[in-house]
Amino acid sequence: MKTKESRFKVHDEMTAPDGSLPVLKGALAAGGQLSNFVGVLAGSPAALRAYARFRSELRQGTLPARTQQRIAIAVAADQQSEYALAALQRSARNAGLGVDEIALAREFDSGDEREAALLRYVRGLLAGDGPPPRHLHEEAREAGWEDEQILEAVSHVALHSFANLVTRAGDVPADGSVEEGRAVRAA
Repeated sequence: MKTKESRFKVHDEMTAPDGSLPVLKGALAAGGQLSNFVGVLAGSPAALRAYARFRSELRQGTLPARTQQRIAIAVAADQQSEYALAALQRSARNAGLGVDEIALAREFDSGDEREAALLRYVRGLLAGDGPPPRHLHEEAREAGWEDEQILEAVSHVALHSFANLVTRAGDVPADGSVEEGRAVRAA
């Protein structure tokens, strides 16, 4: 069986441009292993820094981690990102989402009505070229989401859509496959 290869080079700390090294070293210190997505993005120091800053700021926002995961899953499912869905299965479980909630998030739904209202808003945002229907915005507010949180949800949609575009453009293989290939080539 042939190992899938990315159209973009999947960098590590040895091959990345110098401008990407600070972000890669930070990612390695925090997580221990680079994802293929981050390795690909390292090919453009500006793109990697922009992504890292955007993601870092959103993590410090007011949306709970579980909500962030639900949005990421919904966006990945909507955009049919196999790469993201594979990675999100693990991170969503680590954030405390059960299998049922992960499956519901893929359908822009949740067993928690407050979460479901925000996910319906996200679906409306992704569904058309114009603004989401006004009633979805009002439903999210009535469910208790503040404008700050709704704006963060929109920002998470943008962040995950960007990541999905990069992995699709590069035909980036699921994490684990390229690292194993590199290890075999190095041996």
